[in-house]
Amino acid sequence: MLDILAGTGAIDLIERTSSSMRVQQVVQLSLAPAFLLAGIGAVMNVMTNRLIWVANKIERILEAGEEGDIEAMRAELPALEQRRIYAQRAVMFSTASALAISVVIVLLFFSAFVEAALGTLVAITWVICMGLLVAGLSSFLMETRTAARRNRERMRERRASADQI
Repeated sequence: MLDILAGTGAIDLIERTSSSMRVQQVVQLSLAPAFLLAGIGAVMNVMTNRLIWVANKIERILEAGEEGDIEAMRAELPALEQRRIYAQRAVMFSTASALAISVVIVLLFFSAFVEAALGTLVAITWVICMGLLVAGLSSFLMETRTAARRNRERMRERRASADQI
């Protein structure tokens, strides 16, 4: 008896997925999240490059030892460490957002071919995705603001030392 029911359920699923028009509609629905996923990937590339640059600079300063103007280099460390934290958060939240978008796309396809109502779950996942994206972009904003603030401080210090000469 279970074999017959399982066979009937499988046949129903095959019949629901055999409509190319239905598949086309689901693909069209999933295009917006897929483009958003591509956009997040591009932004994450920038975030990751900044994170790598900050991490490499921290490493160079820590390995500098006693050579050169070590005090000036070590004065950079707190700002660089703060930038690293913001950049890591930005990448983490953006990655989680990309994962949530992928789940939305899977749920869209799944909901088109099963009878369970998944609209609420799709909407909740989309809101979570947007929240994670906002958190990631906010962290990225904080990283760039920290970098800009430190650059302004360095420029003021250079002007002050040039004025003393």
